[in-house]
Amino acid sequence: MNSNFFKQVEQIAFTGSLHIIITKGENNTLTVSTIPRSEQCGDKAKNLITPLNLTGTAQEFDEGYFKKITEPVQTASGLMDNMQLFMQQLQEAQKQSVMEKQKTDKQRKEKETKEKQYKEAMQQVDELEKAGKYRDAWTKVPDPAQFPEQAEALRKRKSSLSAKFAPELFGTAPASDETQQPPTTGEQAAAEQDTDVLPEDLQDDSGDMQEEIDEMYNDDEEEDEQDNDYQENDY
Repeated sequence: MNSNFFKQVEQIAFTGSLHIIITKGENNTLTVSTIPRSEQCGDKAKNLITPLNLTGTAQEFDEGYFKKITEPVQTASGLMDNMQLFMQQLQEAQKQSVMEKQKTDKQRKEKETKEKQYKEAMQQVDELEKAGKYRDAWTKVPDPAQFPEQAEALRKRKSSLSAKFAPELFGTAPASDETQQPPTTGEQAAAEQDTDVLPEDLQDDSGDMQEEIDEMYNDDEEEDEQDNDYQENDY
């Protein structure tokens, strides 16, 4: 006996497996339950698809079974394929949603961390400026490149702080009262007196010179007196 049963099964387009259950009934009848199954489909909705149940004689099945089941089996199989595709897309969407959420959470945490760092740094700057430590405050101002949103404010703050200690950078700080105060009268007199005092060796030489001058002066006086005596005698 030749049968083309499997040939006809092969011609049905379905995915997965085809479950066929044959049950004998009364009066030489058969009840055939047919349903496609797909293990790849993860949608539980596939369990709502009920088997196609047909009852008839063996001859009736030989003549019309495949005509009856081909379209429903293909439809049910296609439905499960769509379910599987839907589930795959749903899973991918959920995965992307999780990834997007993780990305959003990461960005939010990074933003909160930067805001905290900025706030702490500026608080330190405020404290140093309040204490008059302008140079230290200037060095603690965050880099504008790391905080683009506050870049302009940071540049202005640095400029404001540098203006408060800039003169010290070039050594142009005003002199103290001590350095600018003129010398007192006593100090000035002592300085003038010091300039009139000669060294000891020069002092000795100056004494000898004075004696020679005095002797020469005395000799001149004696000569003048002698000249006066001669003049008186002549008269």
